Amino acid sequence: MSEQKQRIAKIAKILKNDDEAIILRDNNNVYYYTGFNHSEGTVIITSDKSYLLVDFRYIETAKNKVSSCEVVQTNSLLKDISDILLSSRITKAYIEASHTTVTFYNKLKAELLKADISLDSSETLDLTVENQRMIKSETEIGYIQKAQNITEEAYLQVLNLLKPGVREIEIKNELEYLIKKQGGEGASFDLITIAGKNTSLPHGVPGNNTVKNGDFVTFDIGALYKGYHSDMTRTVSVGNPCQEQKKIYSIVLDAQLNALDSIKSGINSSFADKTARDIIENNGYGKCFGHSTGHGVGLDIHEKPNLSPSGNIILSSGMVVTVEPGIYIENKFGVRIEDMVLVTDDGYRNFAKLTKELVVL
Repeated sequence: MSEQKQRIAKIAKILKNDDEAIILRDNNNVYYYTGFNHSEGTVIITSDKSYLLVDFRYIETAKNKVSSCEVVQTNSLLKDISDILLSSRITKAYIEASHTTVTFYNKLKAELLKADISLDSSETLDLTVENQRMIKSETEIGYIQKAQNITEEAYLQVLNLLKPGVREIEIKNELEYLIKKQGGEGASFDLITIAGKNTSLPHGVPGNNTVKNGDFVTFDIGALYKGYHSDMTRTVSVGNPCQEQKKIYSIVLDAQLNALDSIKSGINSSFADKTARDIIENNGYGKCFGHSTGHGVGLDIHEKPNLSPSGNIILSSGMVVTVEPGIYIENKFGVRIEDMVLVTDDGYRNFAKLTKELVVL
């Protein structure tokens, strides 16, 4: 049985009766359950059958690609969904609350009411899908590792470009080119390549600011491969850093290493955050660390679990999370160090192979 068929069989367990069904429209969820990675598609899952609905543009591709579902060409999506549910004697359908527009929901609800089918838009389906997607298969882990390898190769090459006078946007553009050249489908997100005072901005936007001697440069970067993301941050120094820069870098590195050491199956996701946050707070920089320590990564760049003070998920083997504490001193500079790791029964496996010691160029 293919991975997609196994996933469908697992998600179908939320159906309490034979007269219930699941409707999925989020692109990443459609891909997860069918292997069909395009911008259009609707999946219907009943207790004993599943369907992928696509329009004329994608029908041939879907038929050649998908084996976990019956592929159906749709000409009128709302009516076709209703017809399939009606023919399957469905009286209640679950739909993704967080991935459905109000407009589509209202139109589909009205169409299904004609057939006496109710539409459940509670979080039941969303939470079940999120929990299933948190645990990565060996195939998924391989794709994530490949995305990380592409990111690292692009990063190492772009360091040759890094010198006083180069613009932040030039660094970003070169990285995006190199990611694709190395086999990536593109960048995981809007890459962050910022220098000098801009590094105090956790999500600063690269622009025409130029790198200067003595600047820290922050790389928050990642690649996309087979639909899966990587996420990594490194902070490097162009020219010799001052004592304050060295001190802050050392504190962040200590926080990150200790947080990594806390990662293993069975701990609460908030514990890893506390491990990093306590070190930063004990050094007097608690107010300079305002984001969470990490997050899940997979088909989305931000998934569950969250490594944050409010996190309340028990980490399990097979989860992929980032560990990325930082200190940001307003109008001066910032430091963030981030690795992406696989949670294991007795610890973690780091996808990154690059050094975390301060690199001085």
